[in-house]
Amino acid sequence: MRRLTSPKHSAEHSRPADSGPPGGTYYNARETERETRPVPDHYSRIFLLSHMRARTSLAGHILGSHPSINGYFEMHISYEDGSALERQLELLQRHERLKEGSRYLFDKLLHDDYRLLPDQLGPTDTKILVSLLEPERSIRSIVALFRQKKTRAPYASAPEAARYYIERIETLARFARSTPGGYYYYDAASLVDTPEALLSRLTRWLELDTPLEPRYRLFSQTGKPRMGDSSGLIRSGRIRRTRSDYSHIELPREELVQALDRYRGCRAQLIDHARDSFLSTAQ
Repeated sequence: MRRLTSPKHSAEHSRPADSGPPGGTYYNARETERETRPVPDHYSRIFLLSHMRARTSLAGHILGSHPSINGYFEMHISYEDGSALERQLELLQRHERLKEGSRYLFDKLLHDDYRLLPDQLGPTDTKILVSLLEPERSIRSIVALFRQKKTRAPYASAPEAARYYIERIETLARFARSTPGGYYYYDAASLVDTPEALLSRLTRWLELDTPLEPRYRLFSQTGKPRMGDSSGLIRSGRIRRTRSDYSHIELPREELVQALDRYRGCRAQLIDHARDSFLSTAQ
């Protein structure tokens, strides 16, 4: 990681290559090969480190709709050396055409299976965002998501979802301690509660020539399983204050108390070690 120069201010799997075109429609193989052929990788990177159900699909779509940024979905790869950047570029080109004149490639990492080692990526310029959403809503939302699956899912119970949440935010706190001043932290709630102010700050942090906007494009993988949020909300194309009701999902008090305690401790560390931060007024 080479450039982190912003000033301090106050305050799911890719489709296999041999699986054919979406929907099985006829296509021109030579034209497809031309469009997806790897291009010279001169791109800087934006990584969002967070956890499931923290509005990262919304953030990814807003970022990916900017003319300087390519990518919006979760690629499910680790970034432990420079070769990972080549894989990222190849995966993105399977689904989207790179924007002319763009500067960045985006990915988000939401699971401990996928690691980010910024110092091992070579001379690539990197911008890192880290974000948390409070535990009660996050855990209930995770349970609701996985209960929709037809087969038994790993986080369909509150204790399992709480365990994932706690382990994940503790991993992010360790990342913060090992990368002091190397990232920008924001409360995920602020993306919906105060979007204009947050997006203005992120525009400056990412050194974008034009501002990030609360409206966003719909892409080829929008709403698809393992690519991010598969609910209808992500298809609205704009930030909406409408929130799903998860009050019917029981969250045992013991799990909630433990998750709240770890959230407060990890959030404090993330804020303390961040180069800059944007905090929700509701906290």
